Amino acid sequence: MCAETTDTTRAQPMTGDMTGSADWNVFYAERSTIWSGEPNAQLVAEATGLSPGSALDVGCGEGADAVWLAQHGWDVTAVDVSDVALKRAREHAATLGCEIEFVHLDVVATPPQPKTYDLVSAQFFQLEDPPRSQAMRSLGASVALGGHLLVVGHYPAGHAGANHPERLFTLDEIIGLFSPDDWAVVTSETRERTAMHHGEITDLVDGVVLLRRTGQA
Repeated sequence: MCAETTDTTRAQPMTGDMTGSADWNVFYAERSTIWSGEPNAQLVAEATGLSPGSALDVGCGEGADAVWLAQHGWDVTAVDVSDVALKRAREHAATLGCEIEFVHLDVVATPPQPKTYDLVSAQFFQLEDPPRSQAMRSLGASVALGGHLLVVGHYPAGHAGANHPERLFTLDEIIGLFSPDDWAVVTSETRERTAMHHGEITDLVDGVVLLRRTGQA
C-alpha cells in the first residue's frame, strides 16, 4: 500500500564474497543510483495475475519491486543486507507515498517467519550452494498455504562466461527443493530479454520458477 515508509530491527549480514553488508554498501556507494528504478520484468509478469496479500521482497535493493507491489495492493516487507540500498529504497517509497516495511536482514542467517507471506519474491538472489539450497527452502517455508514462491535468476545456459558460475541455478534445481506433495509448479521456463546490465545493453536469459504452496509440510 502507498502511504509512508517504516523501518524495523536489524539482523546480522551475510558472509562471503559480495554477500556481506559492508561489501554491498561499497557496491551501492559507488554510484548514486545502481538500478533502473523499474520493477523486475518477471515479477510484473508473474505477480500481475495474483490476488494481493502479504509479500516478502528478498534482496530489495533500491526498492523498485517493493514499490510496484505496494502500488498494486500488496502489504510489503522488503529486506536487504545493505544499509545504503535500504536508505535509497525508503526514500524512493516515501517519494511515492508507499507504506513498506523495510528491514535490514540476512535471510540466510535469520530465515523469515514460517507460513507468513502470500508471495515471496527472490529476484536474482544468487548464492553459492551451500547456502543456496537451504536459503531457498527457508524462503519456501515462509510462504503461507495457498501462497506463492517466485524465484528468478540469470539462467546458466544464457550466461556463459559469468564471473560467478557457481551462483547460477537451473529451473529443475529450484523445483527439486520442494516436494510435489506440497507444492504445485505454476511457471517453469526461461525467458529472453534485452536490458541494461553492468552499464551495457545486453541480451539476457532469465530462469523463472513460480510455485504455489498446496500443503503444510
